[in-house]
Amino acid sequence: MSTVTPTVQPTLSVLARRGLTAVAVSIAGNGLLLALVLASGVVQPFMPLSYPPVLFLSAAGAIGATLVYGLLSRRVENPDRTFLRVAVAALVLSFLPDIGLLFGDPQATILGVLVLMVMHVVVAAVCVGTLTRLGRARRSG
Repeated sequence: MSTVTPTVQPTLSVLARRGLTAVAVSIAGNGLLLALVLASGVVQPFMPLSYPPVLFLSAAGAIGATLVYGLLSRRVENPDRTFLRVAVAALVLSFLPDIGLLFGDPQATILGVLVLMVMHVVVAAVCVGTLTRLGRARRSG
């Protein structure tokens, strides 16, 4: 028979610090990725694949993830596991608007949309790694 160890809720200041870290790392990661992609010339630039929407939506995604994690940490027994499941589901759903660009934006290319999808993965990975104990366990162990 296994025992369940309750997860300690992060304080508001800890959650805010982790959230700000997630925002900063998401913006930096996707900003760097965008710079590399645009410099390579492999992908034709189009509006969704430019700095203002990429940086804004990276920050918005990380802020949203922080709010969801904060809510889960106060409402469920294992917020890390639940957040991971929610993050994976949200990640998959976040691909749908990108795929829609292929049908609604004549400048969108398959490669450009794939880059946008990779950017969603960057934000999701940063948020799971920053907000949950899953990321901290790997760093310390």
